[in-house]
Order: sequence, then structure tokens, then C-alpha cells
Amino acid sequence: MSDVTQLIHHYLRHNKKFPHVFCPGCGHGIVLGSLVRSIHELGLSKDDVVLVAGIGCSGRIPAYVDFNTVHTTHGRALTFATGIKMANPKLHVIAIMGDGDAFSIGGNHLIHAARRNIGITALVLNNNIYGMTGGQCSATTPYGAYSQTSPYGQMEKSFDIVEMAKAAGANGVSRGTVYHVKMLDKLIRSAIERPGFNLVEAMTPCHTQFGRKNKFRSAVDMFKWYKSNAVKLDAYEKLDEEQRKDKLPIGVFVENNNPGLETLYAEMRASIRKDKEEAPA
Repeated sequence: MSDVTQLIHHYLRHNKKFPHVFCPGCGHGIVLGSLVRSIHELGLSKDDVVLVAGIGCSGRIPAYVDFNTVHTTHGRALTFATGIKMANPKLHVIAIMGDGDAFSIGGNHLIHAARRNIGITALVLNNNIYGMTGGQCSATTPYGAYSQTSPYGQMEKSFDIVEMAKAAGANGVSRGTVYHVKMLDKLIRSAIERPGFNLVEAMTPCHTQFGRKNKFRSAVDMFKWYKSNAVKLDAYEKLDEEQRKDKLPIGVFVENNNPGLETLYAEMRASIRKDKEEAPA
């Protein structure tokens, strides 16, 4: 039995209908594979991993994997993930969200999870649109792009997920694409290992709702865009402003090792308990 077959049989739930629900050309299945490989390479027990997801295409990923999984309400994956991590800090809690789930309806939860530095891995699958719910523009839909709710072009500025996470205080911040799979494996693996709040933005194409409306003739063209325009951070920083136009920096943007909120909370509880035990009767 090949290594790939072993991974499939060990980590996927076989009572689920395959192939999965993702459209042809969608990169979400690639992210699923990257996540499974990362957990496998870290040697984590399936019982010690919790996947929490909200609503949207990315929200279907936990249904296929044989971990502890929670399918929550729209934009609230991090809320549930925070409760789980605080209740059992030993668990590896991973919140899987789309750009709409994480930065539109769930944006307030994300900035405060990053500010608190709670020990959660936030895996944000950014396809620049609400894919499953009808193709509305999201907080990351580029200015001027077309969607179901912006038929004449998006007139609002879009969020830069990396810059938002950095500003909010995340312990680790990185970005990869589904074209650069080996890099994405490494980014996810490092984020799970690092303490505190770690965000990985995975750029993934949605040809069904975004690509066809924005002059990509096929899903392959969207992958080619990542190949041509995603630039490793060290190379990107050497470019001038004109050269950076339409380029997407990828790599690790923040690497801190500050203890997570759950660790600080446990230390505070232990200190209070010790003071009570040593207090004179």
C-alpha cells in the first residue's frame, strides 16, 4: 500500500460520499491534503486534533476527516475554537474558515482572537468571494472585481488578510497558495507547532463564482496566475513599487513565540491556588 493510500485510509472518513463536494478546479481539496500531510508529519494523535469550521465551501472540510470536528455557525468558528482551547489546552485546535467566514461576518472574532493570542491555528482559505452562498463579494474581493453583488465592479477596498492579522497581534502570520503545495505544507505545519494564535492564509481559486466573472477562461488559468504572480517574500521585498504591482507576496510574515492565552491563564490559576494554600488559616 502506497504512502498516499495509507494517509487516505487513516485520516479520511469512509462513510462520507466521495468525490467531495468541491467544484472542478477548486483548490480546497489541495488544502485538505496539505492539512492531513502536516498533521501526519507532526505525528499528532487524531484524538488530540480538533477541526472547527463555519459555513461555506471550506466548512465542508472537517466532514471528511477522522478527527474531532465541529461544524458551527457562520463567522463563529473562532468563538467555538476559543472555548475548546480554553477548556482543554492540550488539544491542537484548528479553525478552518473562508475569507467571508473569517474576515467579513467573522472579522471581529478574528481580530480579538489574534489580540488575545489564544493558541489556535486559523487556516483561512481565501478565494476572494463567497463561493457556496451565491457568489457575493467578500471583504477580500479585489477593488474593481465582479461578483453577483458587484455586477459593475467592486467599489470598496479589500482587506489584506496578512496585514490585518499582523496588526491585530497574531503570534504567527503566513501566506501560501494551492499552487505552491510544498510551501503550504510547511506553513501549516509550522503554524500548528508554534504557540499562540497563528494564521495561515491559503490562496485558493474559485472559478465557478469568481474566475468566470473576472476573465479567467478556466480554473487552470487561475493556477497559472498564482504561478506567475505569487512571489516569495524575500524576493518581493527587493522589488520596487512598480514591480510589485499585481504581485502577491507569499511566505512567513510574523514568527513570535509568545505563550498563548491558555498558558497564561493556567499559570494564573496555579498561582492563585498556591497563594490560597499557603495563606495562614
